[in-house]
Amino acid sequence: MFFGLWKRKKEPRRPVDPLAAFDELIENLERQAGEVRKSAATLLALKGDLTRSVDRYTRRIEDIAERRATAQLRGDSHAVTVLARDKAQADALLVSTRESLERADSDGKLLLEAAADLGERVAELRRERESASARLTVGGIVTDALRERVARYEQALVVDAARDEVERAHALAEIYREERREQGD
Repeated sequence: MFFGLWKRKKEPRRPVDPLAAFDELIENLERQAGEVRKSAATLLALKGDLTRSVDRYTRRIEDIAERRATAQLRGDSHAVTVLARDKAQADALLVSTRESLERADSDGKLLLEAAADLGERVAELRRERESASARLTVGGIVTDALRERVARYEQALVVDAARDEVERAHALAEIYREERREQGD
């Protein structure tokens, strides 16, 4: 039951071969880029849904306005009151949907830019890996400076992962904030 509590977690082994370090880093960046592209695709799908919702709410508001005008001509004050409330609700939904659409659009653009940046970094690392491979084949040894560069890339990955975690936390908070608003209404 408690057998694994006091064991220390083993540090992940770092590859001894510098080319393996490049391969590991490239693989990590490609995985990260895949996650970013997946998130961007999700936002693009959401953007399509939100656009359809904006159209639907716009048509609904127009329909309510027509029905309200008809009710006013008939002198049906109860229907006018109910339709005014329906229009206010539809207006609020339209406003919030447009805000969500703008946010999804800006976040989607940001994610697409991040995916492009990661792609450029992967391409750069691949070129650098090929250069290192050629130097190893010709020269035989990769210098300590290359190890420092790999360490900097690993630090950059840690920072990128922290940024992703912060963004996920913000997104989760936004979801809870929206749920709270919906429950409050």
